[in-house]
This record gives sequence, structure tokens and C-alpha cells, in this order.
Amino acid sequence: MENSGYKHKIIEVVKFHEVDMLGVCNNAVYFNYFEDARIKYMQDLKREYKLKEILDGPSFFIMAHNECDYIEPAYLDDELFIRTKISFIKNSSFGFNHIVEKKFSQKIIAKGAGVVVHIDRRTNKSIPLPDEFYEAVKKFESEVEIQKS
Repeated sequence: MENSGYKHKIIEVVKFHEVDMLGVCNNAVYFNYFEDARIKYMQDLKREYKLKEILDGPSFFIMAHNECDYIEPAYLDDELFIRTKISFIKNSSFGFNHIVEKKFSQKIIAKGAGVVVHIDRRTNKSIPLPDEFYEAVKKFESEVEIQKS
């Protein structure tokens, strides 16, 4: 497992309230890291490609699936890179992949994935992603799989 192919990253530092009495980062905290990474990814994508409809207006995103595989623990004060990419885009959903890498050792200690659905605020039903979203992701991610029908 390597980090090539992941253009986007954020840094998280394992905080006192995120660890147990042995100083090990709680497994549920990784999902918070993934959420931070997804939000920052979308904010950066929106800013870089001047997306109008994403994160504003009459729609929002909701997690439909979230998973994490733990390889090694993180400890109090560890600095972690959370690397993120969009792996596929369908009509109204898309998938994120994440890897968690210790900054100091450059070891990958966890990997995760999730599926996000585009929802209409008025109806609370899934709606198609705007074309500008597909174009922006294709420009940013060289290996994204488009499954639009």
C-alpha cells in the first residue's frame, strides 16, 4: 500500500481526548479524521474549480457508507497525514478513499473508504450530481472511475 495517487492531504494530531488510558487513538476517531479530510477536499475542489452548486444552495451530501481497516495504532501526539481521493463517481453518489500515514515514519497505519450521496434539501431524495462536479474531479483526479449512465 502506498500513498501515490493521493493528491489531497490534511494533517491531524492525535489529541488527549482521542486516546484511551494506554495512549492509543480510539478507532472511532478515524471517522472524524476522514470527515475532516472529505470536507477540506470538497472545499478545496470548490475553490480551485469555482464550483457553484457544491456545498451551497438547494442540495447537500450525506454519508451512505463508511469503513476503516486498522493496520497499526496511532498514539497521543502522533502527527498523521490523512490522504484522500475520489475513486468513483456515479449519477448521484461518489466514493472517497483514505489512507492514514504517520508523518514521522511515513508508515500507512489505516485505510478507509466511504460513499457520499447528493441529496435535494427540499425532498430529501438523491439527485444527480452537476456536470461541473464531474469535470472538476476529472481534472483533479487522474484515475477516477466515472460510472455515469
